[in-house]
Amino acid sequence: MEVILALAIGLAIGSFVNVCIVRLPLGESVVSPRSRCPQCRKTITWRDNIPLLSYILLAGRCRNCGKKISLRYPLVETLTGVIAVILHLKFGFAAQWFIYFPFCAALVALALIDVDHRILPDRITLPGMGAGLLLTTIFIEPSPPTVTVLRLVGLQGLDSHFQTLAAGVIGAVVGGGLLWGVGEAYFRLRGVEGMGFGDVKMMGMVGAFLGAPLALLTIMIGSLVGSIVGLAFMRFTGKSRDYELPFGTFLGFAAVITVLYGEDLVRLYVDRVMGPAL
Repeated sequence: MEVILALAIGLAIGSFVNVCIVRLPLGESVVSPRSRCPQCRKTITWRDNIPLLSYILLAGRCRNCGKKISLRYPLVETLTGVIAVILHLKFGFAAQWFIYFPFCAALVALALIDVDHRILPDRITLPGMGAGLLLTTIFIEPSPPTVTVLRLVGLQGLDSHFQTLAAGVIGAVVGGGLLWGVGEAYFRLRGVEGMGFGDVKMMGMVGAFLGAPLALLTIMIGSLVGSIVGLAFMRFTGKSRDYELPFGTFLGFAAVITVLYGEDLVRLYVDRVMGPAL
């Protein structure tokens, strides 16, 4: 029953994520007016706004105008529902679930907004940075990778809450600062912007929630996947190297993977790669 509840909450939040994806780039409220058809602009009734189920029952069409509704809407709802379930299987309904699930939902919204508009709204990233520092400081114990970093910088003697706060601050600075440094170096070398400041603020948010080690892992995964997808995209579409890829999209989904499996990947790396050296 808890898994079903997690799925239901995930689907419902996924519906709200769809609203954010559409409205935030336009500067509109995500609270009012009520959901409406993007084609005929008529208000959608509650029975036609049940996540995933309504789309299936209506065969993907608006009840009022009969036009097709984008497949993205149920896909986003399904994605957030699946993330909610995986997080529940990992944490149960402990504090981590209530912190990391909204964080992942925000990452999905950011990733798809970047695809559509090449922007990462401050209305998500800046409050997200503050929420990450506050919530993890109060409710989350420092992770093993975090403890290792704090030991290296001489902060291992702090109270656990202060350790988590220090880890979040270091993570925000390292995550955002690294991207800022790369973008600044690219600008100095080529005279064009290679990294939007939205990516920097987004990684500040990721670092605030996850700490420096997992923020760096996020950048590694996002850069690797972005490079592979970017090269394939240019190869098959004929786009030049100057084509602007939505790097925030790759970072967003990399951060979701890091939330779900980051500590396992770090542990595997330490055991398999660093173990023999140690």
